[in-house]
Amino acid sequence: MYDIKGYYDAETVSEATLLLADNPNLKLIAGGTDVLIKMHGGQLEDAELLSLRKIKSLESISAAEDGTIVIGAMATFSMIFHNPMLKDLIPILTEAAISMGGPQIRNIATIGGNVCNGATSADSASSLFALNAHLKLQDKNGERVVPIREFYMGPGKVALNPGEILTEILIAPEDYKGFGGQYIKFAMREAMDIATLGVAVVCKVQSGNFDEVRIGLGVAGPTPLRCLEAEAYAKGKKITSETLAEIGKLAVKSAKARTSWRASKEYREHLVEELTQRALKIAVVNAGGAEVV
Repeated sequence: MYDIKGYYDAETVSEATLLLADNPNLKLIAGGTDVLIKMHGGQLEDAELLSLRKIKSLESISAAEDGTIVIGAMATFSMIFHNPMLKDLIPILTEAAISMGGPQIRNIATIGGNVCNGATSADSASSLFALNAHLKLQDKNGERVVPIREFYMGPGKVALNPGEILTEILIAPEDYKGFGGQYIKFAMREAMDIATLGVAVVCKVQSGNFDEVRIGLGVAGPTPLRCLEAEAYAKGKKITSETLAEIGKLAVKSAKARTSWRASKEYREHLVEELTQRALKIAVVNAGGAEVV
């Protein structure tokens, strides 16, 4: 049963922001894979919905003149996975996209909705954290850009101000050029399951050493997070199995895992240590380095 009090369609971002300004109680709906579940479960009563599905400009995936990758918030996970540019330049995001749900869900679920839902298990989140993504937010008075690491404020809570819409996800060239990466989703089932842990790693290598490493984790805390201590340790270190082992241990120190019905705190911390090393081994090769044995 869907308790819908009102429904509005916007065909442009400007129209959507004006509707939001006039009615702050409107609930934004993109693909609807999260909102409709909440409505069906009685978490949203007398909902007034503002649909963004007709705003085709928000489905665009392109590169700006300076090389910045621009992903529209209404791009579906299927669009992201099949996009040749993303597969070539930031394949860890396409890996995350194909791991999300089944084909029917990926055909309708959007990356913007995935981010704005604020879930630490969001399949795109750890990759976007590792890629230093920025988010463009717009209201009727203008727009602002915020780092994705400042957008997640708590479980299901994001820094989206009243009247604002997420319009674009931005990834600067210095955050992906020359990097190799790998995304690993660990779940109890091989398909159509929520992640028990998500690990996204990107690295840049030079003469057998780590030039830069970034590690994004999902479901390792109440929000997605970065492993800053491990990243700082890795910089300039020789790429060896011993170095990877230490990075894995330090990644656990950044985690804020808890016990849930899916996994214990201790098991999640074990996964952080182990999967960070596995992802790094693959990322090193993808960055043009030698295989770590």
